[in-house]
Amino acid sequence: MKKKLIVLAHNIRSTYNVGSFFRTADGAGVTKIVLSGYTAHPPHKGIAKVALGAEEWFPWEYVQTPGAWLKKMKKTGYHVAVLEQTSQAKNLFTWKPKWPLIVIVGNEVKGVSPALQKYADTHLEIPMLGQKESLNVATAMGVAVYELLHHG
Repeated sequence: MKKKLIVLAHNIRSTYNVGSFFRTADGAGVTKIVLSGYTAHPPHKGIAKVALGAEEWFPWEYVQTPGAWLKKMKKTGYHVAVLEQTSQAKNLFTWKPKWPLIVIVGNEVKGVSPALQKYADTHLEIPMLGQKESLNVATAMGVAVYELLHHG
């Protein structure tokens, strides 16, 4: 059975990050991307510049407010994980994924809002070993989806 993984990207400022999501999701084997809030969506030249065409064939949808969508997906059996450094976050590299899975990524500065975090069954974080406390959201998404789909 193919592992189903959906990435929900909420309130992403940079169209280049969105383009990176498409290209990485395609390469990693993600099922679909859901864009929400003020996140830009195709067609957009900033997304296209980085996605290099992936935005034209990779499955995606846009939902303005993701709460109702997340509730519906949870009812169909999806486990929801938020990629965010919180007090209850588990190490991405030791957590055993529950399938099918939705991973929420958020704003480049503010992260995933507390209002959206309340839908999560699990909080995940990438251990940071250097002086910086976080990764770029597109990089973090890439690390997470490759780890979950290929090692989890």
